[in-house]
Amino acid sequence: MPKFYARRRLSILAALTGLIASVGLFNGPTASAALPTPVSAATARTYLASLTVATEDRTGYDRDLFPHWITISGTCNTRETVLKRDGTNVVTSSACAATSGSWYSVYDGATWTAASDLDIDHLVPLAEAWDSGADAWTTAQRQAFANDLTRPQLIAVTDNVNQQKSDQDPAEWMPPVASYACTYVRAWVQVKYYYDLSVDSAEKTKLSSVLSGC
Repeated sequence: MPKFYARRRLSILAALTGLIASVGLFNGPTASAALPTPVSAATARTYLASLTVATEDRTGYDRDLFPHWITISGTCNTRETVLKRDGTNVVTSSACAATSGSWYSVYDGATWTAASDLDIDHLVPLAEAWDSGADAWTTAQRQAFANDLTRPQLIAVTDNVNQQKSDQDPAEWMPPVASYACTYVRAWVQVKYYYDLSVDSAEKTKLSSVLSGC
């Protein structure tokens, strides 16, 4: 069982705070990009040092083993919730579909005014999670990971940039906007640490290299 379930009691207050914040998003007049702030670089370096280094298991992955998107509030599912959170002046229909708004993609610096131009990126991809430990989880645990709004794991970004990233780790792909590198790797390490996922040697080397400059 992942260590994050053992840590969960310590995270109840943080989780409730995140839930309250998520509900509040639907009542505010505007929203801005709001990926949950990752841990500091110093904390990320400490977390990274504690992660298991292992060769990835590249067999058996099926995206359907990570149920998403789930209902978060009312008629709003996880994707719609992130679009509302990460956009500016987002207007939604009664079905919670974003009908207008503006979204800035931190990965590539592009701004979009149609929700269809955005993907919701799993910062640590589902296949990457599977390869580094999630293959041993229950379906409920994988669902929690795939819809996690509390950790810095979900973010609205340009769809074709997200597709270029695919299931690659930081040793293979980094956001085109170099100034976002520190935020990206801090978030990556935080998510891997929370869910007790392993890293491979090339991945750890890249993460260490980026974090050393943060």
